[in-house]
Amino acid sequence: MSARALSFGAVAEAYERFRPGYPDELFDLVAAYAGRPLRTALEIGAGTGKATRLFAGRGVAVTATDPDAAMLAELARAVPGNVTTVRAAFEDLRPDGAHGLVYAAAALHWTRPEGRWPRVAALLEPEGVFACFGGPVQLADPAVEAAVRAARAPFLADDEVPAPDGTAPGAELQWPGTELRRSPLFHDVRQVVVARRLTMSAADYVGHLSTVSAYLQLPPAVREQAYAAITAALPGTVDIAADITVHLARRRRPAHGLPGS
Repeated sequence: MSARALSFGAVAEAYERFRPGYPDELFDLVAAYAGRPLRTALEIGAGTGKATRLFAGRGVAVTATDPDAAMLAELARAVPGNVTTVRAAFEDLRPDGAHGLVYAAAALHWTRPEGRWPRVAALLEPEGVFACFGGPVQLADPAVEAAVRAARAPFLADDEVPAPDGTAPGAELQWPGTELRRSPLFHDVRQVVVARRLTMSAADYVGHLSTVSAYLQLPPAVREQAYAAITAALPGTVDIAADITVHLARRRRPAHGLPGS
């Protein structure tokens, strides 16, 4: 697992404070796709539980997994109810074929590509649902975005995480839908975009940047200089485009007499 993937625990409190949560519309979308009650779910890379609380709050028994103890500690404080936490990387989870839903919220790109889809399939019951969702938090005003990009440039060229398979940002089908479509283990692959617009203070927007892995990899002094330069380029309040791209797929039933994963 890369250093960027393991950098979030140092800012777990900021992650909980500044990262936006997920709307009820997202749960309704996943539930409608499933077509049956969602009783059990396993979450990959739960972090502080931004998505955990959405599913647990609708009565799903969630097993929330994450390799970082600090992130899980924040999750335990923030998410009441029927949630079991497991400190483990995705690659270390025991395949049990027991879950009706496996999902990842802005975390799947941190998992290792080798064997990713057999591992997901091995956690799902036949015809169980896999859901992956997330998306960048972007400044909606092009002029403000350009000013911030110019302010950031001396410190950081880009703060995005590229698609693991190299899919271009403007492609019709985004990752991981591209890989799911190619996998013989899944079918009925769909991509849906949930539009989301937010307004936040400049301070909260910079607080959000403080949880982005690209900034966390900078030396502390350089990081603070970048935050100061960006703050100076922002108006007091900013409009945010934070659309959620959702990918959905079903685990195929194993062929008769063949192993299921």
